[in-house]
Amino acid sequence: MLHRMPSPASPPKPTPSELELLRILWQLGPATARQVHEAIAAERPDMTAATVLRLLQLMHGKGLLLRDETQRAHVYAPAQPQDTLQTSLVSELITKAFSGSGKALVLAALRGHVSKKEREEIQAILNGGKES
Repeated sequence: MLHRMPSPASPPKPTPSELELLRILWQLGPATARQVHEAIAAERPDMTAATVLRLLQLMHGKGLLLRDETQRAHVYAPAQPQDTLQTSLVSELITKAFSGSGKALVLAALRGHVSKKEREEIQAILNGGKES
């Protein structure tokens, strides 16, 4: 059974390291600390198994993760779907950094953070095509 820590009034904001672990869990699905460590070890050899476990425990305490304690090795899962958390973070960024303007955010992203292929995909969406 997945257990959720009592959550604060506003959704918790993950740190960059916590976002890395969330990305891994969104890809893997529910996983143990060992599985998460194995998945992240190639990109972050500096992140020890103990560090991963401690971060997962902290994230559970913040309400970012659910934890299944029915097995010897606890299984962790994101408390929110990826798109829900991303939408929340983008909304906050738009409000704080772009004075509430989604257009300003998109223009800033298009100025250097989007590949030619991504631009073509965006243009197809704007032209009424389907997302790829």
